[in-house]
Amino acid sequence: MIQKYRLLPFLIFATCFAHAQDTIPTDTITRLPEVKLTYQAGRTTPVTYMNIDAATIDRKSVGQEPSFLLSETPSITVYSDGGNTQGYTYFRLRGIDQTRINMTLDGVPLNDPEDQGAYFSNYPDIFNSVSNVQVQRGVGTSKNGTAGYGGSIQLFSPDLYDKKSASVGVGYGSFNSARAFAEYNSGIKNNKALYARASQIYSDGYKYHSSNKSQSVFLSGGLFGKKSDWKLNLLAGQQKNQLAWLGVADSLIARDRRTNVNNNEDDHFVQAMSQVLNTWRISTVSTLQSSVYYTFLKGNYDFDPNNYGYPPSSELYNYAFLSNLAGVFSNYTFSKNNLSWTTGIHANTYSRRHTGSEKTLGELYENTGHKHEESVFTKASYTIGRFSLFADLQYRHVEFSYDGSVPFDAMKWDFFNPKAGLSYQASATATLYYSVGKTKREPTRNDIFGGSDDLLPDENGNALLFIKKAEQVTDHEIGIRYNKGSWHIDANAYYMDFENEIVLDGKFGPNGLALTNNVKQSIRAGVELSASYTMGCFTFTNNSSWNHSRIKEQDESFSPILSPKFIINQEAAYTFEKFSFSLTGRYQDKSYIDFANSAQIDGYFLLNARAGYTFGKLEAAVFANNITNTKYFNNGYVETDGTKKYFVQAPVNVYASLEYRL
Repeated sequence: MIQKYRLLPFLIFATCFAHAQDTIPTDTITRLPEVKLTYQAGRTTPVTYMNIDAATIDRKSVGQEPSFLLSETPSITVYSDGGNTQGYTYFRLRGIDQTRINMTLDGVPLNDPEDQGAYFSNYPDIFNSVSNVQVQRGVGTSKNGTAGYGGSIQLFSPDLYDKKSASVGVGYGSFNSARAFAEYNSGIKNNKALYARASQIYSDGYKYHSSNKSQSVFLSGGLFGKKSDWKLNLLAGQQKNQLAWLGVADSLIARDRRTNVNNNEDDHFVQAMSQVLNTWRISTVSTLQSSVYYTFLKGNYDFDPNNYGYPPSSELYNYAFLSNLAGVFSNYTFSKNNLSWTTGIHANTYSRRHTGSEKTLGELYENTGHKHEESVFTKASYTIGRFSLFADLQYRHVEFSYDGSVPFDAMKWDFFNPKAGLSYQASATATLYYSVGKTKREPTRNDIFGGSDDLLPDENGNALLFIKKAEQVTDHEIGIRYNKGSWHIDANAYYMDFENEIVLDGKFGPNGLALTNNVKQSIRAGVELSASYTMGCFTFTNNSSWNHSRIKEQDESFSPILSPKFIINQEAAYTFEKFSFSLTGRYQDKSYIDFANSAQIDGYFLLNARAGYTFGKLEAAVFANNITNTKYFNNGYVETDGTKKYFVQAPVNVYASLEYRL
């Protein structure tokens, strides 16, 4: 069965290539904007979303982990292992961790099928090559890959229709953080285009022994015809980290805030993704988009039991991974008069080899997980007067199997995920919307195995399995979008009703990975606001949220962990000719770090600033973060013995960058 799916992408590619021989001409073509992928939401789509455009990304992204830029949008929290903006960082959306947030690049799934996480650190400086980002909160529209359970992050590769450009840049700041990059975009010439970018990033990290050294390249090429366009994306990254993924006891923090209890653990990962995307304009009203993709991952990380409270020993373990993911998707879109209809298919096959070893004993075990999925969706919107009706139906089949020392019966899940809604054009400047959608999600390998990298047997020799049930959510979204003159306002309310939600329980498994539990019933509800106002040279932007979340379990009711009630982002920006300056304040309310709601991380306020000036082709910028020198934590947990562990974030720090546009 798996061999059959491995051949599928190559058969589709061969068919599309044969078609291309007839459709790509050599004469000059009419310049059309790149066709958008059909997973994006638009002005009348009744889902909650926010776009981050290329200008904003270019102004704010200087090689830091993208999670920090995403945290300026409503309902997103972020923390860093090493305490600064490089290396491993993590975000949560509406209190939901990123293993339950769908992430794609031009429709290609970035989430690892087994653990369902997507980590930007494997593709350092990726936002330097992104033309647009769409953040959908809630179940949103159907996507490829893992379920968009709490939301989705869609990245889009460089726009090859942009004019010819080239630039080089360098930056340096606190904690010996440095970045260098070079970027080139040919623009379209003779119906062809090429984009290339290479980056090098380094940081000592705020904590001791938490450095990050990483490189990445991004290549994108296009071939454009009257009827058919081709795009090739190649993305590769390498990173070497000194690990800092354990929280630190408050008693140690009081002595030295830079303490890192991961004393001698390192990792090294290499990841690469390739994609061929074809857009065929069948007629003036119909389009077919097809793609094949392949992702490769190889890496390992150390595990020192002495850092995790185990009896003292000289042992040092290492966990190594080698994975391959190949897939294909194809979407047909028909748009005429008041009707827009899209239907699509997606399938992929995946394998990941796990190897555990100890520095003295050598290899201890090897096992391989296999996972494949197939999905089909159809969605349509129809406009009647000022109303736009929307429906989106997805069927998704997932199968997970395992080869190891313990017998394992393949696990299968079948999910039907319906969504529907309507929007109302109240005026030329205001749109109201409401939607309801349901989605289901299978547990990760780590959930199923209870944190073990090598599956354990029970007393009868059978596989010892923990979480097997899928979780599901029904999401209600209601909101308004308003654009008039200097005002831009998006406001919404949501109510998410969960069944069998898989949530972090604050504990860690035998290989250091966070453990989870099923809870029978839980809700997340809230209000979100994104507003901006422009007055001459000034722009004021507010992205805020209020969250009310509860878990009900065995007649008890409590708040989930790491779900602050209030998050407020307020920015004031000034631009005059070649000079720009912005001041950003962020308030994040307290949140609990245990199910008993007896321990918490306190609320905090941060103030960041940016100043930039352009000297001809040279642009200089200075960033000052946490300029009030706030001492704060934004993540933590409680050990079984009651010890509170926290993740310390950096005090005041600065960064300067120079970019020369050729």
